[in-house]
Amino acid sequence: MKIPFDKSPFLGIFQVQSQTMIANQMKTFATAVITGVFAIATATAKEVGEAAPSFSAETLKGESVSLADFKDKVVVLEWVNFDCPFVKKHYASGNMPKLQEEFAEKGVVWITVNSSAVGQQGYLERDAMIARAEQEGHKAPHFVMDTDGTIGKAYDAKVTPHMFIVDKAGKLVYSGAIDSISSASQDDIEKADKLFVKALEATLEGKEVSNAKNQPYGCGVKYAN
Repeated sequence: MKIPFDKSPFLGIFQVQSQTMIANQMKTFATAVITGVFAIATATAKEVGEAAPSFSAETLKGESVSLADFKDKVVVLEWVNFDCPFVKKHYASGNMPKLQEEFAEKGVVWITVNSSAVGQQGYLERDAMIARAEQEGHKAPHFVMDTDGTIGKAYDAKVTPHMFIVDKAGKLVYSGAIDSISSASQDDIEKADKLFVKALEATLEGKEVSNAKNQPYGCGVKYAN
């Protein structure tokens, strides 16, 4: 028996699958809205020596933060995933919180970014992430949930931790590793070449950054796609 196309069971299956996909997408969007995740990147240049990608986002504190707010300031962007062993290395040892406090005293604006998508490793809803950050000793004044990966992809953030420095003129002057030893061992922190710290100190002194772009190490950022 010939089945009319509009009565085909295969069409019905396709319609059900399409409706399911749409429902799942709307659920993901709703979750992002509920947790207060908003990020807009308005530039895509991400090469060292060029203007840093501008962005606006909402922090865990519910405050609006924009790169444009920090003209004439040196800005650090730190990508984080507290479940990553390479991130744990620098938080459990106290190294990352120490750097956050030390450079805040020198006028550096430090923004921590979590680009883990909903349901991926490292993602937590707002209240849970606030509690986790406190538990880990996080000291940076700004923490942004970049759930849709807008900011991360604008900067081409690849791993956690991936460190970026923007100078007072708004130029990206560093993209790379926090240090030279790509291990998860806390014992290696003191032995490593402090690549990021050297770059940040040079930037504060108005000097050219050496080794301004290098290969970062860590866990891959858990983007949605």
